[in-house]
Amino acid sequence: MIEIRETAVEDIKNVQWLWADGDVMKFVGFPEGLVETDEEMRDWFRWIESGRPSINHYSIFEDGKYCGESFYEIDREHKSASLDIKLFGFARGRGIANAGLSHAIREAFRNGAETVWVDPNPENEKAIALYTRLGFCRKDFPDHLIEEKEQYSSIYMELRKA
Repeated sequence: MIEIRETAVEDIKNVQWLWADGDVMKFVGFPEGLVETDEEMRDWFRWIESGRPSINHYSIFEDGKYCGESFYEIDREHKSASLDIKLFGFARGRGIANAGLSHAIREAFRNGAETVWVDPNPENEKAIALYTRLGFCRKDFPDHLIEEKEQYSSIYMELRKA
């Protein structure tokens, strides 16, 4: 059974291990993993807690085993939310990402987003296929997300609240 819940302080170590996994983090620019100290993780968690419900992070479990995370952050000015999902390799290809991301989408819409978006690495074909199955459409990056002279190595996909 898949369980998705708001990340709590007792989940911080799981997130820290997830981020340290190079296989998990390779498409976001950390092929050796992202190693964060315990203090950095506590600071990150305080940021999540202080931002709820405009920001939220979820821990995903299957039969009690930690599988990964989903996340959203709402830009109130543009009523849009960036989304993210990361899973350990053993949890992929079994519907867990669909459940975890769908949960984050529902919560972002419930908390004020009119649009949700992702920016996958173009080489991450499995993620792009998931987003397409969930109804995301590929579009140009909106102007408010493009910083001057910044080159994007990702693609932009969005889903509107229907």
